[in-house]
Amino acid sequence: MSRPARAGRLRLRTMVLGAALTALAGTFLTNLALHAADAAETPISQGKPATASSTENAGTPAANAVDGNAGSRWSSAFSDPQWLQVDLGATATITRVVLQWEAAYARDFTVQTSADGSSWTTINTTVNGTGGTQTLNVSGSGRYVRLNTTRRATQYGVSLWEFQVFGTGGTQPTPSTSAPAGTGWIKMDQAKWQAQLAQFNALPMHPAPANAVRVSEFNAACTYSHSFKDDPIIFPGLPGASHMHSFLGNRTTNANTTTESLLANSSTSCGPATDLSAYWIPTLYQRGVAIEPRGVTVYYGSRLPDPSRTLPFPQGMRMIAGDAKRQVATPSGAPGQFWCAGPGGEVGRSADGNWPICAATANLTFQLVFQDCWDGVNLDSPDHKSHVSYSTVNGQCAGAYPVAIPNISFVIDYNTRGDADGFTLASGMASSMHGDVFLAWDNVAMGQRVKDCVVQKAKCNTAGTF
Repeated sequence: MSRPARAGRLRLRTMVLGAALTALAGTFLTNLALHAADAAETPISQGKPATASSTENAGTPAANAVDGNAGSRWSSAFSDPQWLQVDLGATATITRVVLQWEAAYARDFTVQTSADGSSWTTINTTVNGTGGTQTLNVSGSGRYVRLNTTRRATQYGVSLWEFQVFGTGGTQPTPSTSAPAGTGWIKMDQAKWQAQLAQFNALPMHPAPANAVRVSEFNAACTYSHSFKDDPIIFPGLPGASHMHSFLGNRTTNANTTTESLLANSSTSCGPATDLSAYWIPTLYQRGVAIEPRGVTVYYGSRLPDPSRTLPFPQGMRMIAGDAKRQVATPSGAPGQFWCAGPGGEVGRSADGNWPICAATANLTFQLVFQDCWDGVNLDSPDHKSHVSYSTVNGQCAGAYPVAIPNISFVIDYNTRGDADGFTLASGMASSMHGDVFLAWDNVAMGQRVKDCVVQKAKCNTAGTF
């Protein structure tokens, strides 16, 4: 009798153990499925345009924080406060934000959302944060999500491996490599233009002093802001569709930039602060490492013998100078050269002959000159050049391009000298150097400078004074 009882007890234990194992396995599989689903969830911020208040160097841009690569990071300048923001492309419902901090983290910060990149709502406030990976369960909505740090934990800046936003909405992050349908001719709002002209004509001219340099000129002094594979003129609304660009000026510039978004966001890497325009050029590389410009002076001048009829730019004007598709050799003496500015100048050429090698006391430099005559009707054209033209050989704006506008030129200063390996541009050879402008000046600030400095033919500084 004892054996059957023992067998019964064994069967009972086996059944209980089997049930326990089944339950445990079920729990394990459920948790595994949940973790797998978690791991498979892609942040709606991944691959989206990101901008920041500053970057430590060219190797730590804002885009690194939303690239899905835990081995690349954004890092800021060594000061407080700092911010990092991502454009989700459309309004989204935000449920969670994950911050993967590098060793240089923020103790105090807020997470904010905005519909327009201008007015912000705080959805999380953290005080005495401890770094590492922080998961913040939040509730909010907006197209833009911003991390605003106010106190650093270290002597360095703040640095994030990843800034991940989770929720629903936004737009798909997958870049497109196909060109959009041509935007065609973008006509100017004539009522706005006439109002701007009336305002310009009413501005008083400030007489230049007797010792003024008689050159039509004012400028915007710019530094590097951020990098994206975006081009809001050539590929509007298509993040990642272009080659890499180095952006200057308005810090929010991305594929979705519009005149309204530029004017709504006052953060700029250019002076004066009244210039909210976006400027960009193809990124320069040396042996695969990006070399960002140390500074770019954007000159506004005139090549006309008589600049007195020059008019200010309307807001939203777009122009391109140079040709990204031009891939030809640029030996010494060829037009469209990079050159060496500073004592000693050029001391040699790269092995392929296309790039200068500068003396230790000189820097690699390029000057890009834009068109100075306009049709007076269109802010842009299908090829982004046909609405503007260069003045004639005798210095006239006539025919299809009767309106004289300030002659923009970029003087780009790179803190590098070059060597036998030379350089490459994101667009290809040195001959493919080009630049874009998307203008968004305050109308009064632009108008006063045109009247005082260009029309009056007097050299002005960045502040617009003599």
